[in-house]
Amino acid sequence: MPKNSKVTQREHSNDPVTESVADLLAGEEPVDYKHSVLNVGGVPVTKDQDGGNAIENDDRPVWNNKLQYILAQIGYSVGLGNVWRFPYLCQKNGGGAYLVPYFILLLIIGIPLFFLELAVGQRIRRGSIGVWNYICPRLGGIGFASCIVCFFVGLYYNVIIGWSIFYFFKSFQSPLPWSECPLITNGSVTIVEPECEKSSATTYFWYRDTLNIANNINEGGGLNWKMTLCLLSAWFLVGLCTIKGIQSSGKVMYFSSLFPYVVLICFLVRSLLLRGSIDGILHMFTPKLEKMMEAQVWREAATQVFFALGLGFGGVIAFSSYNKKDNNCHFDAALVAFINFFTSVLATLVVFAVLGFKANVMNEKCVITNSEKIIGYLNSKVLSHDLIPPHINFSHLTASDYSEMYSVIKTVKENHFSELGLDTCQLEDELDKSVQGTGLAFIAFTEAMTHFPASPFWSVLFFLMLINLGLGSMMGTMEGIISPIVDSFKMRKEFLTIGCTIIAFSIGLIFVQRSGNYFVTMFDDYSATLPLTIVVILENISVSWIYGTKKFMQELTEMLGFTPYRYYYYTWKYISPLAMVILMLASIIQMGITPPGYNAWIMEEAMERFLIFPGWALGLTVTLIVLGVLPIPIVFIVRHFHLVSDGSNTLSVSYNRGRMMKDMSNLDDHDETRFILSKVPSETPSPMPIHRSYNGPDSISPLEMTAANGRYGIGYLSAGTPESEL
Repeated sequence: MPKNSKVTQREHSNDPVTESVADLLAGEEPVDYKHSVLNVGGVPVTKDQDGGNAIENDDRPVWNNKLQYILAQIGYSVGLGNVWRFPYLCQKNGGGAYLVPYFILLLIIGIPLFFLELAVGQRIRRGSIGVWNYICPRLGGIGFASCIVCFFVGLYYNVIIGWSIFYFFKSFQSPLPWSECPLITNGSVTIVEPECEKSSATTYFWYRDTLNIANNINEGGGLNWKMTLCLLSAWFLVGLCTIKGIQSSGKVMYFSSLFPYVVLICFLVRSLLLRGSIDGILHMFTPKLEKMMEAQVWREAATQVFFALGLGFGGVIAFSSYNKKDNNCHFDAALVAFINFFTSVLATLVVFAVLGFKANVMNEKCVITNSEKIIGYLNSKVLSHDLIPPHINFSHLTASDYSEMYSVIKTVKENHFSELGLDTCQLEDELDKSVQGTGLAFIAFTEAMTHFPASPFWSVLFFLMLINLGLGSMMGTMEGIISPIVDSFKMRKEFLTIGCTIIAFSIGLIFVQRSGNYFVTMFDDYSATLPLTIVVILENISVSWIYGTKKFMQELTEMLGFTPYRYYYYTWKYISPLAMVILMLASIIQMGITPPGYNAWIMEEAMERFLIFPGWALGLTVTLIVLGVLPIPIVFIVRHFHLVSDGSNTLSVSYNRGRMMKDMSNLDDHDETRFILSKVPSETPSPMPIHRSYNGPDSISPLEMTAANGRYGIGYLSAGTPESEL
């Protein structure tokens, strides 16, 4: 290069060399970009406190402190499923052996994808719609699909909070209203309510007093006014907690996230002091290793990992978008995931300690009831006294004594034994009764608490814990709906929150009619599982294959200040997408082989019976699934064929420290600025001479200037450009 050339003179000069983006593109007069910011498009950009890189979205709120953010993520991810779904799956799928596939899938699906959502939210500082529009506009429908699924889940999830509110206020009574069956007076005769006598007091209170449930989904039966008021209260609480965004929900998280742990620890200590609690814990963690070889176990473990962390809903991205850009989201992902796992194990210990106590109580009742039958048979000479072992004392009959007596009678009266109607009264049989969901919280657990000393106190604590768990998850769910819409359409968050709450309550009235519980089952089974699996698969593919895993890892290195483990590269690019596709196929197969139906409570029989959904209900389930994924193909088609502009055709550019930061997600493919800032430098038509910006020998050469989001490489000058062009 000639010594008197302009560039050579600048290399040997100590004066700062400054050129603006305009100078870079068209040779205009230079501007000192080291001390100024070029902003094209009117996007407010300010410097950080250190005078460093420009920070976009300066008006975006941030968390008051790191603890508040961590508690928000914990409150969102730790929900009702940790208390009533995980223990059921653990019992059903091999006890302690189930923890092995769960932990493995947590490492290869849960933590990597959770880290991915935290990273994109923190990096781009937008809700789910803005994030996926930014990364890949043609897949921008991912964000809209997340919002729709969040809305579906929020509709029925808040109904469960309403049920918990009802039980919470009913708990301020002694004895508890579900501890005994009601009596009916017919003239001078008083009898026990037949439906309650055939089932149990807690079952009757749940189905009749609380839900006043219809016999099937076709019977609407009108609104249940008690549940309607509780649902209204639940939506009022959710709206109050979220109306100011993280300014209001962040403060609530201090209580709603920590209080459930206080209650769980109190329940664990109290239940360990109860007779039979150890039986439940031993039964829980006795591993059935053969279960680990079943594909169904791995499918259910993957599904639980997937939903336990709230992947795909958009709440994780929304909460993370309020972080500072240098926050260590890698540490956050591992911390929240392991706290979630620990919470599930803690809840499992509590549930089975309590159920172990309940099993012992129920087994004792069984022994007493059947021993009275045997005494009656002895008195009526149906059974001989010789069949009773001499050491057995009916006034102090133990479970082992009854078991021995039962075996003798069964052996001697083998041909007529069934006519006696005696039960085995085995503790294992009681412990093997699998309960989950509402059956665990509102029937099994409430029945166990009726046998606690000071049972109203423990009932108040338990249902207050459920309310807080539900509120924590609902705040994340609402943020997953509201934050993307506010970011994309610039609406007032307060008005949007109020409007969303009113609309959700109005639609949610279908869940508080007499057949409402069957609609809760329908939404729980079909509205989220398959759509969210597809959403997360596309999230993973858009980052690892379309955006580029290497590029994403480089940006994470810049954002975090260190390079994440190579482990994430392989999980994002290969392992997690493959595992999620297998999960999706398994879910589709499971839906195909399982009859679409629900468990209906038949009042006359006082028992549950599985019924197939009628035609109109099947159509509704299909509609829920289709609506959940429909935005993805619609947005793809609209943007691929340029049917509608995908933005305002404005370019936002920040130029600082030799690096250009831009947002091209809102540009049409034929916009002039997209030609200038093309993804591939060789494809860029050059309407003007190429110029080079150079800061001196100690600076980083900007031969390959890339976008701040890493999506578009801006190669104004390739490494092989002849010197004569300079």
